[in-house]
This record gives sequence, structure tokens and C-alpha cells, in this order.
Amino acid sequence: MFIKTFKVKKPTVFGVAVIIAVICLLVAVGLTAYRFTRPTIYEMKTEKQRQEFISEMGWEVPDEFDECKATVIPEEWNDVYDNYNNLQKEQGFDLSKFKGKTVDIYTYKVKNYPNYEDSDCIKCTLIVYDGQLIGGDVCSVELDGFMQGLRKN
Repeated sequence: MFIKTFKVKKPTVFGVAVIIAVICLLVAVGLTAYRFTRPTIYEMKTEKQRQEFISEMGWEVPDEFDECKATVIPEEWNDVYDNYNNLQKEQGFDLSKFKGKTVDIYTYKVKNYPNYEDSDCIKCTLIVYDGQLIGGDVCSVELDGFMQGLRKN
């Protein structure tokens, strides 16, 4: 019978243990970062889901949308689309993934925008693709209007 033994030096064992610990730490940090940075998916297949989302954002709207229209997001963008997509990116959306796709745009009258409670000029827009929210905004449709993200400030 032949027996072979190996003598492992303590620094080698310590070095391997440190490398394994570092790998485990990197995996844990990576998984945590992924969990917090992955986009939230909002289902928008029903009016109830859209209403609940708008309410979560802090807005009061009528029981049904004012308008729903199908629109194609253009393949080629100008500065207006680039600027609008920057607003979407600030909210965790990115419309560039949907260039050339047909989306549904739901528009609602906002009843509780500060200083505009009695006005019909504030609208909430939801952009939906295949039953999922991919973008949106709250804006004033007046001549010198404004636009902001979906969440009430």
C-alpha cells in the first residue's frame, strides 16, 4: 500500500480562505445590487390596475381614462424624444427599448394638482406596452405648460 501526504503551509490555507471570502462577498453584493436596480414591472392590463397605480403616485383622477390611443414610438428620435426619454429614465423607464413598437397611451384628467384643482389642463399620461407600464408623465396642456414624472412631489 502506498500513501502520499501533502503538507499545506498555513499562509496558503489563509490565502485560499481570503479568496473564497472575497468571492462570496462579491456575489452577495452583486445580488443585492441587482435586486435594488432591476426595473419594477407595473401591470396595466385593466382599468383597476391603472387607477391603483395613479393613486399610489398621489393623484386623483376620474374613474375612467379621458382618452386611449395607439401610437408607434418612432425609430428615429429628435431632441424632443431624447428629452422626453431622459424624463422617463429618471423614473426608471427607458422608451428607447420600444422604438418602432405600437404602444397604448392612456390620458387622465388630474383633479388634485396643487393650484390647479378646478382646472382641466393637468393630465396624467400612462404609456403601456403589452399590458405593462413603460413610461408616463403628468403635465399641463396649457401654452406655457410643464411636465414632470408620474410621482406627486
